[in-house]
Amino acid sequence: MHADTLQMVGPKYNLTRHKYTSDDGTIEREYLLDVNPWIWQRVRGDGQNVIDARWVDVRNGLFIDITGIAETDPKNPGVLNCKNYHRYRPEDIWPLRDTIFEGVPAKIPYNFDPILVKEYGTKALVVTEYEGHRWNVQKKIWEPAPDVPTGKQGALNLPRVPHKYSTVQTGGFFYNVYRLIHWWA
Repeated sequence: MHADTLQMVGPKYNLTRHKYTSDDGTIEREYLLDVNPWIWQRVRGDGQNVIDARWVDVRNGLFIDITGIAETDPKNPGVLNCKNYHRYRPEDIWPLRDTIFEGVPAKIPYNFDPILVKEYGTKALVVTEYEGHRWNVQKKIWEPAPDVPTGKQGALNLPRVPHKYSTVQTGGFFYNVYRLIHWWA
């Protein structure tokens, strides 16, 4: 999120709860927006305050970090950065792409593939097996796979070369983030 937008949203919506109900009414969720009071500070400092906000699922405490980006280095005009030394050009972020996250329309950075590869390596886009499951690209779900190790057996065999690699389809940012988080967790 651009730091200017974050600074506009923060004071108005910090610690507000937001309810979500699916179109068919079968799923209800509640989220909390938790904004760091130091969002205006755009430098890293001691590194203990690099996350600007969090979108928290109040049912289980799972959250998505929100990091502000802004131009902060006069020697590099047109380069956006966050407090954690990540650097982007505006064309890496905008225009945002449409995707679906857990059945809900969402927006993602325009050049999400190179952003993920730079941060986490190519493994972030190709790992298709984890803890007894295999990612089904067509269905976009994790399916049980008895031949994929789990628990201690899985840990002993890591890193495991997946049975099959698949390429990322445009718009698959969030399912790859999900896969990435579960691979390194």
